[in-house]
Amino acid sequence: MIEISNLTKTYGAKKALDSLSFTADKGEILGLLGPNGAGKSTTMNIITGYISCTSGIVKIDGYDVLEEPKEVKKRIGYLPEQPPLYTDMVVLDYLRFVYDLKKIKEADKKAHIIEIMKLVGINTVSGRKIANLSKGYKQRVGLAAALLGNPPVLILDEPTVGLDPKQIIEIRSVIKRLGEDRTIILSSHILSEISAVCDRVVIINEGKIVVEDTTDNLMQKYSSGRRLMLRVAGEKERVEEILLNIVGIKSVTYIGSQQEGVDFEVETDIKIEPDFNKQLFFIFAENGMPILMQKEEESSLEDIFIELTNKSDRKNETEEMGGE
Repeated sequence: MIEISNLTKTYGAKKALDSLSFTADKGEILGLLGPNGAGKSTTMNIITGYISCTSGIVKIDGYDVLEEPKEVKKRIGYLPEQPPLYTDMVVLDYLRFVYDLKKIKEADKKAHIIEIMKLVGINTVSGRKIANLSKGYKQRVGLAAALLGNPPVLILDEPTVGLDPKQIIEIRSVIKRLGEDRTIILSSHILSEISAVCDRVVIINEGKIVVEDTTDNLMQKYSSGRRLMLRVAGEKERVEEILLNIVGIKSVTYIGSQQEGVDFEVETDIKIEPDFNKQLFFIFAENGMPILMQKEEESSLEDIFIELTNKSDRKNETEEMGGE
């Protein structure tokens, strides 16, 4: 449904995008993830035809964005980070206005708008002025406007920014439902949102793709599985000394003291296996300090994101130095 090949965008000597290539299929929610300035918004603006690329190809449902922009725009619904709402209008009038602006050819205008309002849960506020709606409902109105005409592709830029936890859950639920029969590209800084909603993730940094994979595969491939939370009945300095002398332990962080022992976060260079856990048990038992709590911690998507983008930054720095 969405095909992006060697997408490049330059501003003078600065490359905002550097040969991006990825696809997104029907029924897939693709997460576009990256730090500020990575090129996420530039990518979305090119896909929607808002700006042009320097080189490369973007196709929506087989139509080239540059060669057939009208056909492409018929197939895209776009929700920018700040929805372009006319806040002095009531919800229903605004959606009628957008409907006419899009030149939608649905047989029954009224029925279509009602259907979209029900889909995103704003039918109960259809007669209210947009200015008087909460941030969450304003976001839903923007989403409804993007959905008018039933476009098969949705581009959502930070769809839950500024929402409270309840509103975030509600919008996520709507997006998941919409993704069942559409192609969705979702940009977000909220990593829990990406892992909760998206089927696949493209992480970009400084205009380049760092990694592209499913969230499950990312967790399996890049999750270290090498962190432990330990509570040991002993003196802080002695426990720390023992831990730092165990082969395979990379770092030890003191968390705090409890009535029955001291807590440490332990990071290892090796994957934590049963034999390693046994080793810890026997070492502390021999020193008369029983382990009271031992819990393995999986790396979060946030940890993986930071690790991958840091690697990308170091690689780019090395390339720049080598090119001087």
